Amino acid sequence: MRFDILTIFPGFFSGFLENGILRRALADKILEVAVHDLRAFTHDRHRTVDDRPFGGGEGMVLKPQPIAEAMASLGIEPKDQRAEAQPAPPQVVLLSAQGRPFTQAVARQLATLDRIVLICGRYEGVDERINQLYCDWELSIGDYVLSGGELAASVVIDATMRLLPGVLGNEASSEFESFGVADAEIDADKEGVPRSQHGAGGLLDYPHYTRPADFQGLSVPAPLLNGDHRAIRRWRREQQLRKTLSNRPELLLNAALTEEDRKILRSIQQGHPDSPGRVIA
Repeated sequence: MRFDILTIFPGFFSGFLENGILRRALADKILEVAVHDLRAFTHDRHRTVDDRPFGGGEGMVLKPQPIAEAMASLGIEPKDQRAEAQPAPPQVVLLSAQGRPFTQAVARQLATLDRIVLICGRYEGVDERINQLYCDWELSIGDYVLSGGELAASVVIDATMRLLPGVLGNEASSEFESFGVADAEIDADKEGVPRSQHGAGGLLDYPHYTRPADFQGLSVPAPLLNGDHRAIRRWRREQQLRKTLSNRPELLLNAALTEEDRKILRSIQQGHPDSPGRVIA
């Protein structure tokens, strides 16, 4: 898989690409990332990449010409000129506060692609004609405004690349975690470590503990210490529902909840009248 990043601050990505799982993925050639300086595609002495917006207003807008020339240098044509016979055309992503939310589900979609071009917006944004001509996706990493798309590009790359085969030491790590895909039904009597997303996908993960068993007066919950996998599974499911209800109750609206899950949620809400509004039947 290859990412091409278009930015006016190429140095931003130096540390990001040189550490952790991403560095190993690059060294193992599972992933390729190329950073392109938009100022290299300007033609004036000041290497100007922005200009005032038509219609007035505050701020500056990234000009379309440098981005279009950068696209041409990468062999990417406007959408209406791309060959339909091309089996896996590159996908162009504009990182923008106006984009659709970037979620784990979107990351899974991106992880199926061979090549992605990320356009890092700056100032008041990118000339909309670039979006119309080239972009297949317009993504936002959250309901807030950043100084530029470089942080957003880093988030998209990190969340996507860890879903690629061979990137993580344990392939199951990316499946059974917060927002993971739905877990297959597990036999309650079957031996083995319970999956974090047992019964439904898309909920938050349960709390995790490690040694020591006692730390500053706080002990690891007893169900995790007795070796009873059925009890562990029950405890983890309850904690998963409790955490989701507390932090992201809207996720429960589309979750595949069992009747037992609903009983647990009702019990949690009855014991905590200040918990979020009713989200279950």
